[in-house]
Amino acid sequence: MFLSCLSRLTRRPAARAVAAACAISLLPVAPAGLQAQVSLPALGDSVSSDFGPGAERRLGEQVMRDIRRDPDYLDDPLLLEYLQSIWEPLVAAARQRGNINAETDSRFAWEVFLVRDRSVNAFALPGGFVGVHLGLIAMTATRDELASVLAHELSHVTQRHIARSLANQGRQSLIATAAMILGVIAASRAGSPDGVSAAIAGGQAVAIQGMLNYSRDMEREADRVGFGVFSAAGFAPAGMATMFDKLDAASRLNDSNSFPYLRTHPLTTERIGEARARLGTTRAAAPGSQLEDEVMRAHARVLMDTREESLRREQAADAQSGQLPAGKRLAMLVASAEASIRLRDTARSEKAIEAALAVASGGAGSDARALRAMRLIQVQVLLAGGDAQRAAAALRAVPDDGSRPLRLARVQVALADSAGDGRAEALRRSAEDLQTWVATHPNDAMAWEMLAQAWTKAGRPLRAVRAEAESRVAIGDLTGAADRLRAGQRLAREPGVKPDEFIEVSVIDARLREIEAQRRQLAAEMRGNGSGRDGSRP
Repeated sequence: MFLSCLSRLTRRPAARAVAAACAISLLPVAPAGLQAQVSLPALGDSVSSDFGPGAERRLGEQVMRDIRRDPDYLDDPLLLEYLQSIWEPLVAAARQRGNINAETDSRFAWEVFLVRDRSVNAFALPGGFVGVHLGLIAMTATRDELASVLAHELSHVTQRHIARSLANQGRQSLIATAAMILGVIAASRAGSPDGVSAAIAGGQAVAIQGMLNYSRDMEREADRVGFGVFSAAGFAPAGMATMFDKLDAASRLNDSNSFPYLRTHPLTTERIGEARARLGTTRAAAPGSQLEDEVMRAHARVLMDTREESLRREQAADAQSGQLPAGKRLAMLVASAEASIRLRDTARSEKAIEAALAVASGGAGSDARALRAMRLIQVQVLLAGGDAQRAAAALRAVPDDGSRPLRLARVQVALADSAGDGRAEALRRSAEDLQTWVATHPNDAMAWEMLAQAWTKAGRPLRAVRAEAESRVAIGDLTGAADRLRAGQRLAREPGVKPDEFIEVSVIDARLREIEAQRRQLAAEMRGNGSGRDGSRP
């Protein structure tokens, strides 16, 4: 509920104040003069004990429980992997520079996620969660531009700006604070201007509005620290400058309601000029995979707008791609292939994807990262067209890198292939491989859901039920998880359960006890007696 409203709220005048309270928006680069301040301690070094890292993480988790259940929360394995390939070097650089201390490193999530929204926006939430709209990915020309956005948002987290803002609002309980944030947005989403106005007029809503708005000093600190992190992570300073140019252009054009952060944090001539002056202060970075960037932007563009007229427009672009540079041609062909499969035009989709593969693998423009992405997209195109055999062949051409997109694609192919030789063995191997993945990534809801399907088809019902329960835990639905585990307990008492399945019975019993304990803890927090002042258990 929370994410999909961030940009929609700002499209209604009555709700713009609410949007300012909910989104921590993208900001310009710091003035060059602030470089002299790099030796000063970060303002985030000292935060009121009323709102420690534990409390901040707990508040973030409360909000994320609703976010993960929202239809506009998007887990696209390939696009998320691309985003993480930019995010993770920034987090590593922040650790190396000392912006992330031992306490926040262990307590915060440091999680980046996708929002299916056409508007250009990125925002941070309490506890180390950073959301990115697909519209932002689609409009950036290079990964350096996208990295400049993420570096700024990351710096809001590392400098504890959210905690410092919240600490100024008094000692509100975490559950109440999260509920107020979501409640204000729910009123807006209901489409009632009167309800929104009433929410804004309330004393609690006023507190929220000020709670997540940063002071000018905080914004400058995020500019300064973000630039240092961005540079230390190896990204090109020119990417930050070109992003500024785009923000400036959008600001002058009044942004047509597509740039939410331009309303909450308008640009100034001074900040723009000083940001551009940074260009000559750092060394150039090695170029990344430009063709992969083009593929990901095209992928995001189709995912963010699935209206038929938009899909038709993307589909028709392949006819105009003939004389364009390799990158632009590749982007058009990818968008055409993905739009065509959503329009159920299988033949056109396969033709476009084959042409795109030729571009990604041919001549001097050959790009291993782009080619890998193209083959993974080809697998999805072939599966959508019902050709599991060819999808399996395409998947075998992808390097075995142990990545999440590859593991998930293997299970998808094994589930779809009902006629291939050795399909039962392939399904078992792919399920066991994914089981290994979730052992170290227990919050991967999509992997658990796919694993449940695989174990069901492989005739392992208790494993399937447990995977279903874990998928519910991953999105914060503890009640649904407990229900599935109880169903597993009933199933275990039925005749015909395989002997080696009884290990799963013990796991199910233990997990049910753990989840029930978590539910009791959350119920205690709802009553206002579940946590200490720093978010720890008393």
